[in-house]
Amino acid sequence: MPDLDKEFIASRYRAIQDHICIKIAEADGECANFEIDEWDRPEGGGGVSRILQNGRILEKAGVNFSAVSGSLTEPMRESLKIDGDQFFATGVSIVMHPHNPYVPIIHMNIRYFEIDDGTYWFGGGIDLTPHYVHLDQARYFHTELKTVCDAHGADYYARFKPQADTYFYIPHRAETRGVGGIFYDHLSGTNESEKEALFGFSCDLGLLFPKVYAKLMNDNFDKPYSNREKEWQLIRRGRYAEFNLVYDRGTRFGLHSNGRTESILMSLPPQANWVYNVEPESDSPEGQTLQWLRQTNDWLNLQ
Repeated sequence: MPDLDKEFIASRYRAIQDHICIKIAEADGECANFEIDEWDRPEGGGGVSRILQNGRILEKAGVNFSAVSGSLTEPMRESLKIDGDQFFATGVSIVMHPHNPYVPIIHMNIRYFEIDDGTYWFGGGIDLTPHYVHLDQARYFHTELKTVCDAHGADYYARFKPQADTYFYIPHRAETRGVGGIFYDHLSGTNESEKEALFGFSCDLGLLFPKVYAKLMNDNFDKPYSNREKEWQLIRRGRYAEFNLVYDRGTRFGLHSNGRTESILMSLPPQANWVYNVEPESDSPEGQTLQWLRQTNDWLNLQ
């Protein structure tokens, strides 16, 4: 492997962005097209936002790449709990909102952060947010994640799955955002080989994304639905927006670092509803979904 410096890491992440857009566009259909929006950050660096809107399956999908640098501001130091003067950050972030309520929302983020004293770390996460929880799909998703985790660390899934359960949680609703996934942060090593191993894990997670989501798209996009399911989808999108605006660290970091607002907020759905005091019947599909979301689940072993 070439020298694993920040420029090389950024170039690999940009290639992963390209790969994901190609594969997801193929899954969406022949006419799908990710618009390319390149942007510069006045303080240093920039990025490329790639957006698909009104596709065959996806109503709105964003795949962002960024590589930004500059001075650490006080809000950034407080948010990241670090000292230092200059920083460099690069990564890929993804959120996809489908038309059909039976296709889940999905999020992924892989990132690398470095400060001027040589301190670095990798972070990231991937989680699935179905509007209707189906056990077989949750099990498939977690099985694929565990396979990638196991290839890089025997304890990775056992460590990172609970961290996702904790992170992707909406305290003011007392419910999880979806069926979870994995979440990790501040992964670093003591030598170059350990850094290469962590980078390899980060890249493999990024490359897994289109495989997993293309299957979920194709398995569910043509399922029939009524206004009832569509209304529930819009309510669940509202929950998604609440999490991203109130709790998501990436959103806060982007805004604190004077990132590009359109790219930071591309994770928000094109439409969402907030209906007062929604309490579906407990034995309805909507009520059963809420029961799943109000507890921690071992998706790999549930029957």
